[in-house]
Amino acid sequence: MKKLYLFRHAKSSWTFDLPDHDRPLGKRGRKDVFKMGEFLKKKITPPEVIISSPASRAFYTALHICDCLGVHEGVIILTEELFHAGSSEILRVIQNAPDCETLAIFGHNPGFTSGTNRLSNANIENIPTGGVAGISFDVCKWSEVEFGKGKEEFFYYPKGI
Repeated sequence: MKKLYLFRHAKSSWTFDLPDHDRPLGKRGRKDVFKMGEFLKKKITPPEVIISSPASRAFYTALHICDCLGVHEGVIILTEELFHAGSSEILRVIQNAPDCETLAIFGHNPGFTSGTNRLSNANIENIPTGGVAGISFDVCKWSEVEFGKGKEEFFYYPKGI
């Protein structure tokens, strides 16, 4: 059994003097990521591997969640493939993930909402900033993950906890 967590980055700053890739977390995003991290440490098994978009807002969301869950930041793998990825790119990243039982990926919408729905046949309208969906797969290897084979285990977001 494999566990996957799909995290949408926390709320970013809307500063227009930086490229989109470099926009940091905003004040609300920093508050929400700590709230989610404290909530999640009582609810989930910490991931063994984390793959993140290298965009500042996604990477810093991953770092803050690592801190809250007691996960060493050295397990974070950055891939440009997750920067504004669609569901097919997200599936490819998952299928190529290093061997582990619990994987977390951090990235952006609309791909993370559509990817969650396609992977698990969930019916989530929108994963808000700072939200996370958990999906389990009855497979031995990440390479065996396919759309529609997962089971939605949970869906949490800052305003809902």
